[in-house]
Formats: sequence, structure tokens, C-alpha cells
Amino acid sequence: MKSPVSYDELIQGLFRRHPSVQSAGFSAGAYKPGLEAMRTFDAALGHPWRAYPCLHVAGTNGKGSVCSMLASALSAARGPVGLYTSPHLLDWRERMKVIHRDGGFSMPDEAWVVDFLLSRERDIRPLSFFEITTGMALRWFEEQGVAAAVIETGLGGRLDSTNIITPALSVITGIGLDHCALLGDTRAKIAAEKAGIFKPGVPAVVAVRDAETEPVFRLAAAAVGAPLHFADEETSADAGLPERLDLRGPCQDINLRTALCALHLLGVPADAGALASAAARTGLHGRWEQLRSTPETIADIGHNPPALKENFSRLGASGRPLFMVFGIMADKDLDGISAWMPASASWYLAAPAGDRALPASRLLQRMRALHPDFSLQAFESVAQAVRAALDDAAEVPSALVYIGGSTFTVAEALAALNLEK
Repeated sequence: MKSPVSYDELIQGLFRRHPSVQSAGFSAGAYKPGLEAMRTFDAALGHPWRAYPCLHVAGTNGKGSVCSMLASALSAARGPVGLYTSPHLLDWRERMKVIHRDGGFSMPDEAWVVDFLLSRERDIRPLSFFEITTGMALRWFEEQGVAAAVIETGLGGRLDSTNIITPALSVITGIGLDHCALLGDTRAKIAAEKAGIFKPGVPAVVAVRDAETEPVFRLAAAAVGAPLHFADEETSADAGLPERLDLRGPCQDINLRTALCALHLLGVPADAGALASAAARTGLHGRWEQLRSTPETIADIGHNPPALKENFSRLGASGRPLFMVFGIMADKDLDGISAWMPASASWYLAAPAGDRALPASRLLQRMRALHPDFSLQAFESVAQAVRAALDDAAEVPSALVYIGGSTFTVAEALAALNLEK
């Protein structure tokens, strides 16, 4: 029997009643730290994650790439693997995928989503958007009969909705300063929140050992009896690494070594082809992704100071004429980020839709104060900024167009460019 409510109507209602952090920021309705409500929802669903082994991945930078590599390699070795990540770029169902052995992937169809939401209407009423999506993904993976699932945390780790699971392996990627008001104002404090995913007896992989975070991870692992491994020490830099990855950009070498360390601990073969083609196999976008070849156009969702420092340094070192489409959220450290901005670039400023974004006029004002000698323009939309940058770059030999500053800036650019195809 056909549902009286259409998929689009249901999803629009979901977004209204349960605003996401992606659209509404860390308001009381969108962000609900703590696990009690999620545990209740998980019990109502019958604890679906217990039907398959899970890998739990936290961190500031590199989570999406490591998750993609792990899901790709696991699916090549064991069959269908669930992959739960956030945020999405074009379709919110991107957050939950099943990666198949042949490299294809699937997302839940609209009819399944409608049935789930309508049948669970009472259960989801008190939940946040992320809690609903997490439960939905875990249940869908069970119904799809996955051999394993890779589960990415949303924010932090200790109080994240995904932390109801007991995984086969815990993984922590790079640690940097981001969401400091919620997670702490030092890397050590943030590491402590991420280490909240460690579980008794469950091996834990940490990407990098450094003086500030190592004591935190060692203490957290010892407290719960989790065997601790540092990927940068335990995985050789040339341990069967693919020569070229379709996940491009800064730090992918350590992301790859983190994935290799995790796979070794699981006893899963590190399929070089699956790792090299992880983005294509899992449908991952926005990681130093080439959107066009003429003019060359790169999009990257890196949005915190460590990620943007890497991106801007790489761009500046290219020696090419740069055309930068840039928009950020209002809570980001623009003053800190600005120190690494390429001075010779032409900047096309815009604000993605949503209350969290820094308005383009305000971004222009602040950047003029920080860099009065920069070439700066503000636009009414990301789509307009992208079009202007592409038009200007087309007239300049060897030009490079960069789109970034925020996941939402990249998402709107992808949508705009897809409409032109």
C-alpha cells in the first residue's frame, strides 16, 4: 500500500522538526550531547549493530578518508560493508551506504526511508537529526546483511551518538583545534574527548604519536584496558602502499597508514587496488577532488585551521595563478586561518545558505582588514562566485581554481556545477 506521505514531504518535515547541525548549528535542538536517548532508541531497534562487527572512527581531520579506505578494503575482502559518515554534500542519504565487493555502492531507497520514519514516529520524536540518522543507518545495515560496518563519529567521541556501539576496533585520525567551545581549547582536551570511543579490551589505533596527545591516549587506553597502537610507528611508509590514490590532498599518506594499521590488526588483506580507488568505490567527494580539468578546479571540504593551513600551503607552493572561491562558517578562526592565505590569489567570497555561515559582506570586511592588498570580491551566492572564478580563470594560462573553506561551500559548488552538465 502506497504511503499517503511522499518522500520529499517526509524529509522536509524531518528537517523542520529535527534540525541538523549541518543546517542549524549547535543549537539545543540540533546538538544533544549524551547517550541516554540514543541508547533508548537503539534498544527499540533491537540493537542492530550487534549483528555485524563495527569499526569506530573519530578524529578532527581525515575521518572521512580513513573510513572510505577501510570500507573499500573491507568490502573487497569480505563482501558488503556499511559505511556511515557525515555530513553529506548533495543527498543526506550519502551518510549511509553499503559498499559492495565489485566496488559499487548503494544507499537506502526512498520507500525504505518513508517506511522507517513512519513506523518509528513515536521513537524518533525526542531525538536529534543525527540520532535519528544513526539509528536508521545501523538498522539498514542489519537489513542489508553487511559483513561489517565502518562508523564515523559526528562530533567528539565520548558523548557522540555513535558511541553506543562496542566495535571490533577503534580508530582515531588526526587531532586539531576545531569545535573548541564544545570539545576543549587544547589538542590534549580534544584528544580526551575523541578517546572516549575506546572500549574495554578493544584494540585502538591512533594515527600519530605526538608529545601533546600521546599521554592522553595512553591514559585513556590504560583506563579501559584497550591495546593501543600508533599507526605512524607501526606501519612502514612503504608497506605495500599504492603509488597513487584517488583520494588526493594533504595528509593522505598518514590516513593510508592509519587504514593499513587497522586492517593489519583485523587480519584483513590490504587490497592495493581497493585502497587506491577508495573514493570511487565509496562515492566520497570533496577531498582535493578535481571537478574540472580546464581550468583545473579543485574542491576540498577542509574547514579548520590545520586542514586549511595544509591546503593553502600546497596551493601557494604550486606557483600557479590561483582563483579562490571561499566561504566559511561564522564560528571558525578566520584570524588564525588568514595567516596562510596565498597573497597572490584572486579571492571570490560567498556565504553558503544557512544561519551558520559568515555573510559574504562580513567576510569581505574582515579580509580587507586582515589583508588590504588582496584581490577580493564578494558574491551573493556560492554559485555566482564559482561562475565568476571559472570565467576569469579561463583567460589565464595554467590557472588553478580552488573551492573550499567549508563543507557547505563545496556542497553548493558541486550542486551548481552539476546543473551545468
